[in-house]
Amino acid sequence: MQKKKTGTSGTKKNKAPQQSKLWGGRFSADMDGDTSAWAASISFDKRLYRADIEGSVAHAAMLAKQGIISADDALQIKSGLEEILFEIESGDFNFTDEDEDIHMNIESALTKKIGEAGKRLHTARSRNDQVATDEKIWLKEELMALAYEFTKLRALLVDIAEEHTETVMPGYTHLQHAQPVSLGFHLMAYYQMFTRDEKRIWDVYLSAGTMPLGSGALSGTPYDIDRGFTSDELGFAVPTANAMDAVSDRDHIIEFISAAAIAMMHLSRFCEELILWNTSEFGFVEMSDSYSTGSSIMPQKKNPDVAELIRGKTGRVYGDLMAILTAMKSLPLAYNKDMQEDKEPMFDAADTLMGCMKAFTGMLATTVFDADAMKASAKKGFMNATDAADYLAAKGMPFRKAHETIGKLVAYCIEENLSLEEVPMELLKKISPLFDEGFADAIDITACMKAKASPGGTAPERVKEMIAAAKGELGSTE
Repeated sequence: MQKKKTGTSGTKKNKAPQQSKLWGGRFSADMDGDTSAWAASISFDKRLYRADIEGSVAHAAMLAKQGIISADDALQIKSGLEEILFEIESGDFNFTDEDEDIHMNIESALTKKIGEAGKRLHTARSRNDQVATDEKIWLKEELMALAYEFTKLRALLVDIAEEHTETVMPGYTHLQHAQPVSLGFHLMAYYQMFTRDEKRIWDVYLSAGTMPLGSGALSGTPYDIDRGFTSDELGFAVPTANAMDAVSDRDHIIEFISAAAIAMMHLSRFCEELILWNTSEFGFVEMSDSYSTGSSIMPQKKNPDVAELIRGKTGRVYGDLMAILTAMKSLPLAYNKDMQEDKEPMFDAADTLMGCMKAFTGMLATTVFDADAMKASAKKGFMNATDAADYLAAKGMPFRKAHETIGKLVAYCIEENLSLEEVPMELLKKISPLFDEGFADAIDITACMKAKASPGGTAPERVKEMIAAAKGELGSTE
């Protein structure tokens, strides 16, 4: 008795008609239907539709200029593409897995609209240089939008810092009380981080400024094309220098996601501090109700969910970076289908960073800082101990000896439950004759903060210099 076949080998599959595809001339067998749908990228690369149409319009104009296609064909192509753009943005365009990707969906629709002229559009180009161009066009626009968000956040930090150049708070190392600083100083540290982030965004913009279109599949084209014209039409600085590199290069995407990951790390660090400062133990800030949520069981709760979500989404962007690095790590030149995997990490990193930037800026703008709670905390933990050692060093005691002396004094204060300010002068005199009545002023917590007047320090005049410099930087970007 013959055994009944089991497994998937005997299951009838839908077939995808390859002969009908724009590249199907050499194929005689249909592709497995499930595999065809699985391999299609249209579900995510349709986001490139506007860039793809812009590139095609410029390419057709160049072909007509060079006499490769007629002016009438170019006009029909442009008109047809504009109709398709309108249909997509109106929600009336039917994207199909059968046409695989955004390029073939649009070209197929164009050919149905205008006939033979549409079939001439792909002259002197490949999907390889087409997708590389589309991605750069899309990314450059996204980078400009992100740079604007960074500028807004930096300007907000400057505005808040300017209000708090003399607001004393604890500065930490190892999350332990270290030295008193101002809130303005602390915020300007983040200003520097986000300034570097914005610079990295613009660096990627420059990196994406070379135009791949006209490189063909990998080796160029025999047609007499004018790549400089197309580059200018699409707003690129110059055409790419090597066709093989042009179609296989994804450095700009890797650089972008790397920059996004660093920016997310900075946002996450700031969110971690705000989450801590928002606790009852710290009480430094009050989050707006608009950026907080409650508990389904504990009616008193007000949770900093927005800050926590940003902190959590940082790992997502790290994953995007590892995904693109891993996809590219072993690819021989030039294009390989693996590179289809570049788009989802790029889109996800851009969407995640943009969403987090907008949410964070809104959250920070509505956060209320409690200057009294910050100053009260700064008076704890012997944050003026270094200034006490500096006081003795200024009077001639070697700093290492002064460090040891104050260290022993701190140990005594801990045992006796005293602050440095509460130690009697007669006891201080027994420890060292260098102590005098000026010691109390030297270790006043506000005075300690103001004393750090070295360039880049927390003294109010230095923070005001930072703010003035930042305003100059921000003004130059307006």
